[in-house]
Amino acid sequence: MSERPVLITRRSFLIGLNLSAGGLALGIFPAWSRADEPSGKSGKAPTTADAAEEAKAPGLNPNPFVHVGFDGLVTIVCARSEMGQGVRSSLPVLIADELGATLARVKVVQADGDAKYGDQNTDGSSSVRNFFDDLRRAGATARQMLVAAAAQRWNVQPDTCVAHDHVVEHRPTKRTLAFGELSAAAAKLPIPAEKSVTLRPRAELHHLGKELPFIDAAAYVTGKAAYGADVRVPEMLIAVIARPPAVGGKVLHYDPAPALAVPGVKRVIALPAPKAPYAFQAWGGVAVLAENTWAAMRGRAALKITWDAGENGTYDSDAYRRELAASLQKGGTRARNLGDVDAALAKAARVIDAEYYVPHLPQMPMEPPVAMAHVRGDRCEIWASTQNPQEARSTAAKLLGVPEERVTIHVTFLGGGFGRKSKADFVSEAVLLSKEARVPVRVQWTREDDVRHAYYNAVSTQRLRAGLDGRGKVVAWLHRTAFPPIGSTFAKVKGPTAEDLQQGVLDLALDVPNVRAEACAATAHVRIGWYRSVYNIFHAFAISSFMDEIAHARGQDPRDVLYELIGPPRTVSLADLGIGKLPNYGAPLATHPVDAGRLHGVVQRVTELARWNDRKREGRALGLAAHRSFLSYAACVASVVRDPERTVRVDEAWLVLDAGTIVNLDRVRAQLQGAIAMGISNALFGGVTMKKGATQESNFRDARIAGIRDVPRKLHVEIISSDGPPCGVGEPGVPPVAPAIANAIFALTGQRIRELPLLRALRV
Repeated sequence: MSERPVLITRRSFLIGLNLSAGGLALGIFPAWSRADEPSGKSGKAPTTADAAEEAKAPGLNPNPFVHVGFDGLVTIVCARSEMGQGVRSSLPVLIADELGATLARVKVVQADGDAKYGDQNTDGSSSVRNFFDDLRRAGATARQMLVAAAAQRWNVQPDTCVAHDHVVEHRPTKRTLAFGELSAAAAKLPIPAEKSVTLRPRAELHHLGKELPFIDAAAYVTGKAAYGADVRVPEMLIAVIARPPAVGGKVLHYDPAPALAVPGVKRVIALPAPKAPYAFQAWGGVAVLAENTWAAMRGRAALKITWDAGENGTYDSDAYRRELAASLQKGGTRARNLGDVDAALAKAARVIDAEYYVPHLPQMPMEPPVAMAHVRGDRCEIWASTQNPQEARSTAAKLLGVPEERVTIHVTFLGGGFGRKSKADFVSEAVLLSKEARVPVRVQWTREDDVRHAYYNAVSTQRLRAGLDGRGKVVAWLHRTAFPPIGSTFAKVKGPTAEDLQQGVLDLALDVPNVRAEACAATAHVRIGWYRSVYNIFHAFAISSFMDEIAHARGQDPRDVLYELIGPPRTVSLADLGIGKLPNYGAPLATHPVDAGRLHGVVQRVTELARWNDRKREGRALGLAAHRSFLSYAACVASVVRDPERTVRVDEAWLVLDAGTIVNLDRVRAQLQGAIAMGISNALFGGVTMKKGATQESNFRDARIAGIRDVPRKLHVEIISSDGPPCGVGEPGVPPVAPAIANAIFALTGQRIRELPLLRALRV
């Protein structure tokens, strides 16, 4: 079927797609009162709205996040990207509860990329933990102004008034005024200073921690949700790009004639080759622009290109694994040091030594990267499924040599992200091609493009050594890790820094007198980027697997040994860790310390749920792992069985999370269920391989992810109730899954597997 643009007005097009210049459509919460138990069902399908236009509308608009109209409708702007995690169903509720709004009279609109919203990068499990109080303050500011307006009208003191259920009430007389009746007067009042804004007691945040309605669910299941590939404007062309097989490669020669002979193909454009460090630059290569996606893909297939592989053209996964192992032998920069490890190892009655390997992991979201740009003179308008609209905006402005104010970027729904869409390379491609072609251009990545040209998670090799005394107690712990860090994407570096080891190494609670961790050299040959849980993936796999190895070497219960190694419940100081500082995911240690008690708590609860003590009597093969990441604590128990094909499968899994205050219980539970599925993908199938600098895998047939038959028949997820400060949610559930499965496979088969994917090495 042709994708030829229909020649109607741009606004009509976007209204038909539930889009406007503001990006995503609005979501309406279902009508349910504060006394109702939330059902978790979705509300109405999105309709058209524009955050920028809403801010200019009459009414109360005290900050970029809240608008109260004369009709009483409260519009709340969501500045973070929606990729199925339910951020549009969660963050606005914080504002609404502080305001005292009724959710049935609240609509949500998506923000464009703009610095006025603060950090918009939807990454690092930070949407709630970094903005919890800020978003509450945005709602409280509007509430305070509405209350002041009501107090003026009644000639009473503001502290005798309270906002609730979309009205301001004067408590002594029970008089009420609706928000809409007060918005005009409130808009004329001075905006209170931040320090004078008082937040409600948490008991008055009536929806906090409840199962909130998923306002975009109806749009998802009915196909009305507009993703990047759904955006169409008149005269646009669709581009697919033949990119160099290896990072840093370039075109030596190409013949555009065969591509131009394909019906529907309009242009063939060579893109500039990037220079190291590659950061978020476009890959380069040759783009085929056509009237529809199929014609563009056929045109690309017809291109005849001769490539220069570049400096990374000899990159080979097997050779690089040996290179990392050799780096571990040499040792590295000390990132953590407590006591005298060398002396303790020399005196140890027994030394346990193990090496672990995790390959590059591609994000592979269901929706490959896609962006459309329309460059007109010194202005540019962009539509993209991006996790980081401000970065994309600044990158586009730099490419065009214009101020950022002349670039507008609209955020569509994202069909998954996992860190891949925090990068702006696909946006850069659309901008460059639109500028050259002088028409709107939508760059569409295929699944093969996504697998072969990703920002992969770092490949890692780790070596752990433990010295045991005559009683079997661990008295020395040495951890060496080698991997090309994310920093290599932005600068020429020789390996991870000490700070890169914050993810699972520096913040590992250990009750061991002699501990050392070292960051070892590793040179990058691909683009390294964020991936769900990032370095925690391979650090958790190695550490939790190694703890299980120690337990079996001692002939003891792995849970008991885990408790012993963690030590008693306590707050672990920097001195106890053997470090001078801890990045701590950008959070103060006073608020988010390394808490061995919380790690104990999730281990205790997950093993209770899994009936850990009864596993042998019931004939079950269970594996256990626990990990701290993004300030949260997670523990997993996995059960594995043999399947009819004589391989193994995960038939049941339990996951417990302690993440402090939870905003939306339903979405957190869903994210943890997804974390189990992604952890299984990493464990059983994950990873890509390189030969001559090129990624060998291309699609789900050879870069597998967990399908319906691979997901456990039973998933058990529990979130520990807490009123502590909010911690990360989206990523902490992933790290303990792979080691729990590896440990369960050992319990079932007696085979210790120290590399991912597990099935590649499994002998059955």
